[in-house]
Amino acid sequence: MTCWPRGIAAAAILGLGAISLIDVAARAEPGVYDDRILFGQSAAFEGPAAALGLGMREGILASFNEANATGGVNGRRLELVSYDDGYEPEKAIANTKRLIDENGVFALVGEVGTPTSNAAQPITTEAGVPFIGPFTGAAFLRNPSLRNVINIRGSYDQETEAWIEHLTADLGVSRIAILYQDDTFGRAGLSGVSKAMEKRGMKLVAEGTFERNTIAVKTALLAIRKAGPEAVVMVGPYKPCAEFIKLAHRLKLDAVFVNISFVGANALAKELGEDGKGVVVTQVVPFPGDTSIPLVARYQKALKIANPDAQIGFVSLEGYMVGRLVIEALGKVKGPVTRAELLSTIKEVGTFDLGGITLSYGPDDNQGMDQVFLTVIRADGSFKPVDRLER
Repeated sequence: MTCWPRGIAAAAILGLGAISLIDVAARAEPGVYDDRILFGQSAAFEGPAAALGLGMREGILASFNEANATGGVNGRRLELVSYDDGYEPEKAIANTKRLIDENGVFALVGEVGTPTSNAAQPITTEAGVPFIGPFTGAAFLRNPSLRNVINIRGSYDQETEAWIEHLTADLGVSRIAILYQDDTFGRAGLSGVSKAMEKRGMKLVAEGTFERNTIAVKTALLAIRKAGPEAVVMVGPYKPCAEFIKLAHRLKLDAVFVNISFVGANALAKELGEDGKGVVVTQVVPFPGDTSIPLVARYQKALKIANPDAQIGFVSLEGYMVGRLVIEALGKVKGPVTRAELLSTIKEVGTFDLGGITLSYGPDDNQGMDQVFLTVIRADGSFKPVDRLER
């Protein structure tokens, strides 16, 4: 898709004829045209977190294509401009400014990652641009004072609480170590784990870190192995976490490995191969293979139509849900489509039934879901949803 910069020159290039400054000023809102609405996304499409950005984009596009096939939303088709940030904050900043200032997008959707969201969100907040469905459970994005931020998924605090609850109650584990990415993402996970442990009068037996966009986990593994943990909880994307687990198996570290949803479950299983059996991943969306849930059945159909080669997965399902919320909310906007109206509509409507899965918002609640789901990797690399952990 070609996106022209807004203004008189673009109008002339597009063959719309002469247009006055008054006409330009009168046009609704940035990114809103008579026949389309333009959205932007900055995410990782290359590097160790690429599967996450690609999955989110694939899911969002599936939902947009589905809506566009029946005329879009009130006659406007939905379009997405995506730029690669490589999971690096500085690139996310540049992309965000480009999307807002040059592409003139209506809203940003599907940002991927805590450090990148931490960099991009202040820019969108200052500009009054909706920041919808970031792929992160970071607590700072749940601050109700951020009126332009709309979250879909549960928080990392909710995921980490579920980790410690199931490890202690289901398995009787007391010796827990953590591996985390040494940045705002990893520290958000560490904070959640620490709170969950303190709640139970427990402390971590060891901590290990690695740098973002690397798989340099050997030093962390050796430090954690010395402590003899019964479980290692992990806060990172799929490549370094897979590297850690494979090396841990070679060193005969007999522990339960538990990963956060951001890891990218399907990509993790693929990276692990035969080392994946028994690895736990918490999820914040329903099981993407459970077509008894209307949302999931609709997602699978839309994904295959948009891309016949696409594989169903947790990440693209989350992207699809982001797109569905946008579509549902736009359809309920009364009057002109503006950024402010979209945001107020989400808060005022409050409840959005996506088909067996409900998102709920309120004046001081910008997070749609609270559920955390447990999954375990099988020997063949597939996932099994479970209600409790078993050895």
